[in-house]
Amino acid sequence: MEKKLIFGHKNPDTDSICSALVYADLKTKLGANVEPVRLGVINSETAFVLNYFQAKEPRLVETVANEVNEVILVDHNERQQSANDIEQVQVVEVIDHHRIANFETSNPLYFRAEPVGCTATILKKMYKENGVEIPKDIAGLMLSAIISDTLLLKSPTCTEQDVAAAHELAEIAGVDLQAYGLEMLKAGADLSDKTIAQLLSLDAKEFQMGNAKVEIAQVNAVDVNDVLARQSELEASISAIIAEKGLDLFVFVVTDILNNDSVALALGTATQAVEKAYNVTLVDNKAVLKGVVSRKKQIVPVLTDTFQAL
Repeated sequence: MEKKLIFGHKNPDTDSICSALVYADLKTKLGANVEPVRLGVINSETAFVLNYFQAKEPRLVETVANEVNEVILVDHNERQQSANDIEQVQVVEVIDHHRIANFETSNPLYFRAEPVGCTATILKKMYKENGVEIPKDIAGLMLSAIISDTLLLKSPTCTEQDVAAAHELAEIAGVDLQAYGLEMLKAGADLSDKTIAQLLSLDAKEFQMGNAKVEIAQVNAVDVNDVLARQSELEASISAIIAEKGLDLFVFVVTDILNNDSVALALGTATQAVEKAYNVTLVDNKAVLKGVVSRKKQIVPVLTDTFQAL
């Protein structure tokens, strides 16, 4: 049986890494020959999770066509967020919870996309649907992914399905949901040792919005000022990224995990889209986005609609 690789998006977050590990566990138990891999560096939050549940991090790959003919995508579907040579392999499955864009295949596939807060919430259903018991460590990985993607069930992307799944998985994993969740988020929000390049790439995604090429990077922080104190360095690096990639807009979002607000640092020729989308005025290239914590639900669709209306 030919092996398939399972992976999440570039600049992987906790859901992307954990979902690859979890789906590989399920597929293996169902008789498939699969391997979870990753397309980028493990962030500090995910490292905390893997260490806590003693899970081995997926192998790092830059290309996939040199290894396999078929792949399975989790936590993404947009081509620019996937492996660099994704066009050279056949995507046979997608498990995702994001918008569907820039995606097509030459052959039929299993495509499962649900409007929930986390890919792991979908995977939990799939264990049940296939009659496979969820091990303690796998439950911990799924729980961690949900906590990460929903900011401990506080994000507007969080659904009743996510809440129910999180409580059930916490019980299986043997952890206190709130205590573990806060400890995990704080581990990810410690940015003191991160370089400027790391801050801008830890969780960055590129999007096509109308005719505009946009990149949105996001970090979580306990105190946003710890990050924004380095604004001049951030802006210099962002400007270089814009020039290198030919971007129209780069938005760096610093999210306060305690107050559930964000500050957006926006550069490029299309910064007016941010002002129009959120009815704010950028001062020193920054604006507070009250109540905005989710890139998937509160940033990408709002900016996409704004660009299409420009």
